[in-house]
Amino acid sequence: MPLIKVQTSLAKTEKDKIDSLLKTLSSGMAKHFKKPESYVMTIFESDIPMTFGGNSNEPVCYMEIKSIGSMNPEQTKKISQDFCQEVNQVLGVPKNRIYIEFSDAKGSMWGWNSSTFG
Repeated sequence: MPLIKVQTSLAKTEKDKIDSLLKTLSSGMAKHFKKPESYVMTIFESDIPMTFGGNSNEPVCYMEIKSIGSMNPEQTKKISQDFCQEVNQVLGVPKNRIYIEFSDAKGSMWGWNSSTFG
Protein backbone atom coordinates (compact mmCIF):
# COMPACT_ATOMS: atom_id res chain seq x y z
CA MET A 1 0.00 0.00 0.00
CA PRO A 2 2.74 2.48 -0.58
CA LEU A 3 1.31 5.94 -1.19
CA ILE A 4 2.92 9.10 -2.48
CA LYS A 5 1.11 12.42 -2.59
CA VAL A 6 2.76 15.30 -4.43
CA GLN A 7 1.54 18.83 -3.78
CA THR A 8 3.02 21.80 -5.59
CA SER A 9 2.51 25.53 -5.94
CA LEU A 10 2.88 25.24 -9.72
CA ALA A 11 -0.36 26.25 -11.39
CA LYS A 12 -0.14 24.84 -14.89
CA THR A 13 1.63 21.57 -15.56
CA GLU A 14 1.18 19.60 -18.75
CA LYS A 15 -0.85 16.43 -18.30
CA ASP A 16 1.84 14.38 -20.06
CA LYS A 17 4.45 15.59 -17.54
CA ILE A 18 2.19 14.76 -14.61
CA ASP A 19 1.38 11.30 -15.98
CA SER A 20 5.07 10.60 -16.59
CA LEU A 21 6.04 11.80 -13.11
CA LEU A 22 3.34 9.71 -11.41
CA LYS A 23 4.30 6.58 -13.35
CA THR A 24 7.97 7.05 -12.46
CA LEU A 25 7.14 7.65 -8.80
CA SER A 26 4.83 4.61 -8.77
CA SER A 27 7.48 2.25 -10.12
CA GLY A 28 10.05 3.85 -7.81
CA MET A 29 7.84 3.29 -4.78
CA ALA A 30 7.41 -0.39 -5.71
CA LYS A 31 11.17 -0.78 -6.16
CA HIS A 32 12.19 1.02 -2.96
CA PHE A 33 9.61 -0.77 -0.79
CA LYS A 34 9.89 -4.13 -2.57
CA LYS A 35 6.11 -4.30 -2.93
CA PRO A 36 3.97 -5.01 -6.00
CA GLU A 37 3.24 -1.86 -7.99
CA SER A 38 -0.39 -3.00 -8.11
CA TYR A 39 -0.67 -1.72 -4.50
CA VAL A 40 1.00 1.67 -5.10
CA MET A 41 -1.15 4.83 -5.21
CA THR A 42 0.07 8.19 -6.50
CA ILE A 43 -1.64 11.57 -6.08
CA PHE A 44 -0.77 14.91 -7.70
CA GLU A 45 -2.23 18.24 -6.60
CA SER A 46 -1.18 21.51 -8.21
CA ASP A 47 -1.91 25.18 -7.72
CA ILE A 48 -1.70 24.85 -3.92
CA PRO A 49 -0.96 28.16 -2.15
CA MET A 50 2.42 27.51 -0.50
CA THR A 51 5.47 29.32 0.83
CA PHE A 52 8.95 28.08 1.62
CA GLY A 53 11.24 30.27 3.68
CA GLY A 54 8.60 32.98 3.53
CA ASN A 55 8.81 33.07 -0.27
CA SER A 56 5.74 32.34 -2.40
CA ASN A 57 7.27 33.50 -5.71
CA GLU A 58 9.46 30.44 -6.33
CA PRO A 59 7.97 26.99 -7.02
CA VAL A 60 7.72 24.65 -4.04
CA CYS A 61 6.74 21.01 -3.55
CA TYR A 62 5.66 18.88 -0.59
CA MET A 63 5.45 15.08 -0.76
CA GLU A 64 3.98 12.57 1.66
CA ILE A 65 5.23 9.01 1.46
CA LYS A 66 3.46 6.33 3.46
CA SER A 67 3.91 2.58 3.62
CA ILE A 68 3.04 -0.31 5.89
CA GLY A 69 6.10 -1.56 7.70
CA SER A 70 9.19 0.20 8.86
CA MET A 71 11.38 2.53 6.86
CA ASN A 72 15.03 2.89 7.73
CA PRO A 73 17.23 6.00 7.41
CA GLU A 74 19.28 4.56 4.54
CA GLN A 75 16.09 3.80 2.60
CA THR A 76 14.48 7.20 3.18
CA LYS A 77 17.69 9.00 2.20
CA LYS A 78 17.84 7.10 -1.11
CA ILE A 79 14.14 7.75 -1.80
CA SER A 80 14.65 11.44 -1.03
CA GLN A 81 17.57 11.61 -3.47
CA ASP A 82 15.68 9.81 -6.24
CA PHE A 83 12.36 11.61 -5.88
CA CYS A 84 13.76 15.11 -5.38
CA GLN A 85 15.82 14.60 -8.53
CA GLU A 86 12.74 13.42 -10.45
CA VAL A 87 10.54 16.32 -9.31
CA ASN A 88 13.33 18.77 -10.10
CA GLN A 89 13.81 17.37 -13.62
CA VAL A 90 10.12 17.06 -14.51
CA LEU A 91 8.59 20.07 -12.75
CA GLY A 92 11.59 22.35 -12.33
CA VAL A 93 11.15 22.73 -8.58
CA PRO A 94 14.57 23.34 -6.98
CA LYS A 95 15.63 20.45 -4.75
CA ASN A 96 16.12 22.82 -1.83
CA ARG A 97 12.43 23.81 -2.06
CA ILE A 98 11.09 20.25 -1.69
CA TYR A 99 10.07 18.64 1.59
CA ILE A 100 9.24 14.95 1.96
CA GLU A 101 7.40 13.51 4.96
CA PHE A 102 7.88 9.77 5.49
CA SER A 103 5.29 7.86 7.56
CA ASP A 104 5.14 4.23 8.61
CA ALA A 105 1.61 2.89 8.86
CA LYS A 106 0.32 -0.03 10.88
CA GLY A 107 -1.49 -2.54 8.70
CA SER A 108 -4.56 -2.35 10.91
CA MET A 109 -4.72 1.42 10.34
CA TRP A 110 -4.88 1.22 6.53
CA GLY A 111 -8.11 0.12 4.87
CA TRP A 112 -8.50 -1.49 1.47
CA ASN A 113 -11.10 -3.63 -0.29
CA SER A 114 -13.56 -3.55 2.65
CA SER A 115 -10.90 -4.69 5.13
CA THR A 116 -7.48 -3.62 6.40
CA PHE A 117 -3.91 -4.79 5.83
CA GLY A 118 -3.52 -5.92 9.43
